[in-house]
Amino acid sequence: MTRYIDLSIPITNDVISDPEVMRPKIEYVTHESSWEQIAMFFPGLEKDDLPDGEGWAVEMLELSTHNGTHMDAPWHYHSTTDSGARKAPSIDEAPLDRFLRPGVRLNFSHLPHGHVVTAAEVEAELARIGYELQPLDIVLVQSGAVYGAENFTDQGVGLGEEATLYLTERGIEVVGTDAWSWDAPFSHTARRWAEKRDPKIIWEGHKAGRINPYYQIEKLTNLDALPDHGFTVSCFPVKIENASAGWIRAVAMVDS
Repeated sequence: MTRYIDLSIPITNDVISDPEVMRPKIEYVTHESSWEQIAMFFPGLEKDDLPDGEGWAVEMLELSTHNGTHMDAPWHYHSTTDSGARKAPSIDEAPLDRFLRPGVRLNFSHLPHGHVVTAAEVEAELARIGYELQPLDIVLVQSGAVYGAENFTDQGVGLGEEATLYLTERGIEVVGTDAWSWDAPFSHTARRWAEKRDPKIIWEGHKAGRINPYYQIEKLTNLDALPDHGFTVSCFPVKIENASAGWIRAVAMVDS
C-alpha cells in the first residue's frame, strides 16, 4: 500500500509566504457573478436561464513563477552553467526523467535560523541516517522554517555553495527545501554582509548552479512526515516558455 504525502503549500491570498512585493493575488469569480461572462458567448442569455441562476467559478491570478511551491531552473541563478560552457536551461527545457525519483530527507531543523549548512554537515547527516547518495536522488532539506509563521521568510537554514556543490558533484540534480529559499534567509545574510562586505556570500547556494546545473524546489511543507529515505518524490514543473521557474505539486509516495 502506498501512502501519498502532499509536500506543497497552497497559492493563497491569506497566508503570507513571500515578501510583500512578491505576494500572489487571487481574484475569485463566483457562480453568482459570472453569468454575464457566459452570456458573452450566448447573446440573449439571462441569469435565470442557467440552472439555479449559477454560472461558473473562475479564478484570476497575478503570480510570479516563484510563488507557492515551485521549482527553480538553472536559468534563474545565472545565464550560463557548467562553468560558463553553455547557456543555463530554463524550466521548459528541464529533463522530465529527473522529477520522479527516490527521495532522501536531510534534517537540519535543529540548527539556528540563518545558519549556512556546510558540506561536512551534509556528510554528517547522511552518516546519521545511514544513507549513501545515489545519482539523481532528490534531496529534500528540512530547514526549520514553519509555513504560516508570521516571519516565515526569515526562518530556516540555507545551503551555501560548498554544500550545494557537495550534492551536485555526487550526481544530485534536484533538491528542495521547506524554507522560502535554498539559501539562508536574506535578513540573516544581510547582517553578515554588513560586517564583512564579502560578495561571495550573496545568494551563494543558487549561484553554485553556474558551476554545476541543478533544479531547486522551494517552499515545500510536511517534510516532518517523511522517513529519512525509502520514498519517491514526484515534482514535475509547469512548462512555461523561457521561464526561470515553474509551479509544482510536490508529492511523496511512501510504500508501507
